[in-house]
Amino acid sequence: MLSIREIQGDSLYSPFAGQQVTTTGVVTGVVRRGFFIQTPNKQWDGSGSDAIYVYSPEYTAMVGAEIEVVGECVDFLKDDDAKPITQIHFESMKVVRTRAPIIEPIELTADKLRVDNAALALYLNSLESMLVSIAAGSTFIAPSNPFGDYVLSLPEQVNEEGVLATDNGGVIVESSNPLRWFPGFRVTRYDYAQRLNVGAKLLSEVQGPLNYRVASYQIAVSHAFEADSNYIELTKSTLEPSDGALTVMTLNCFNLDPHIESADKVMNPRQDVDDDWGEGRFHTLAQAVVLQANTPDIIALQEIQDNDGAELTDVTDASETYALLIKAIEQLSDVRYQWVDVAPEMGMDGGQPGGNIRNGYLYNPQRVSVDQASVNVLGRDAECFEDSRKPLVTVFRERFSNKPLAIINVHLASKRHQSSIFSPNSPGVDGKLEVRNEQAKIINHGMRALQEQGIDYYVTGDFNDGEHSKPLASLLGDSATNLVFSLAENQRYDYNHRGKLQVLMHGVVPTSMADEGRAEYEIIHGNELIGVEPGTDSDKPSDHAYVIAKLTL
Repeated sequence: MLSIREIQGDSLYSPFAGQQVTTTGVVTGVVRRGFFIQTPNKQWDGSGSDAIYVYSPEYTAMVGAEIEVVGECVDFLKDDDAKPITQIHFESMKVVRTRAPIIEPIELTADKLRVDNAALALYLNSLESMLVSIAAGSTFIAPSNPFGDYVLSLPEQVNEEGVLATDNGGVIVESSNPLRWFPGFRVTRYDYAQRLNVGAKLLSEVQGPLNYRVASYQIAVSHAFEADSNYIELTKSTLEPSDGALTVMTLNCFNLDPHIESADKVMNPRQDVDDDWGEGRFHTLAQAVVLQANTPDIIALQEIQDNDGAELTDVTDASETYALLIKAIEQLSDVRYQWVDVAPEMGMDGGQPGGNIRNGYLYNPQRVSVDQASVNVLGRDAECFEDSRKPLVTVFRERFSNKPLAIINVHLASKRHQSSIFSPNSPGVDGKLEVRNEQAKIINHGMRALQEQGIDYYVTGDFNDGEHSKPLASLLGDSATNLVFSLAENQRYDYNHRGKLQVLMHGVVPTSMADEGRAEYEIIHGNELIGVEPGTDSDKPSDHAYVIAKLTL
């Protein structure tokens, strides 16, 4: 019989991988497809883990019992670049005793986590599957999600080097370490989970085995916890339409479509079937447009899907998607917007399979007109835009002054391919960074062409990169300004990624326009800070905050 420590070995990989092993341990936690066991009566020496995950989809074990487990040792890899997770694939077990000695958890503290990413990866790997805890007093920095996931900042982590606290209790991390890890947990029973907003406080200790899943470490918690509530007020823009200027709202619509997909016509029925109208997402987006953004002149939309959503058909037209959104807005405001886009070629712009995602515009025809000959996309034949959303260029003309404003609506390549800081091969490497950089260069070329024609421009949308990134530098060149920098540092965020607030939407104008005071900019906060009810489908209309600019012509 081997000890758990022997099975885990001294590196990321087990010396017994591929072999049948027998070991004993106390059951410390149960998750959906298995359970964790840890060596009892052992003082952790910090050199490696004394606990292990037992993969057992069909059989479970009682927490607190000491058991003997037989099974194959496996270094599980989710993909080629993943961190290996040493597991025992269950074959049989017997109970040694039903009431084993209580195992005391190791508390995760700011001092223990105040190391660089490489050292942190080693430290957490040595704790993998072991019983750990987070003390009361920590702050929730990510809103609750449908899966019962939570992320916290420890009290000592607020305002320490590289972390900027926001007024609502969130945190913005420095651009040099945007993947910084903060401790978090997943509640294994939804009836123990709570709907929480950013800034809520943890009032009781949480503990459980340190689980590695979805490219990160997370505590598996199977008990109730206490937290206070934190009310988040949706902010309202101070910018309103006026003669001689245009207000432009940027709105990521989160794969919006008007259709309830048929399960037999989509690639993944569990993820690809939804009812955006029935769930109220059109109505909530309309409320953002009217009540928060003051019914702007132009709305730059991202993630608009075609009329049958994720169904794998030859439909690319999105007229019904626009029509329902326009209807919902008109019911609140009496403003009837019109829409414009360039439909993508079927399956050529990435995104959810079948959705034919694209950028588009709504505009108030009482305030602006569209130069239809200007409506075009950039980079149609460029390699960097293959299987990627194309920037949509449109020249609008403000009716009072009859002056033009070109808007370039972008949605650059996703950061989804970025590897975890815990990856043993390429920690933190962003596989699409250079793709976005090439996309940015093409957009910059389009900006310069507009400037040569004497047309002011505004570049907005979802850039999938921060304000200090290489792609943003390439896009700005030497003659453009990012209006994000006009905001206070603790206001520069529109997106929450695992507790880290960051800015992915930007507003870019000619530097002359900014210097002349003709460009105002706001981020309408709230949406990215409010949690959803665990165990239910998300009812959030977007995963971003909303952005608005007022540009004087």
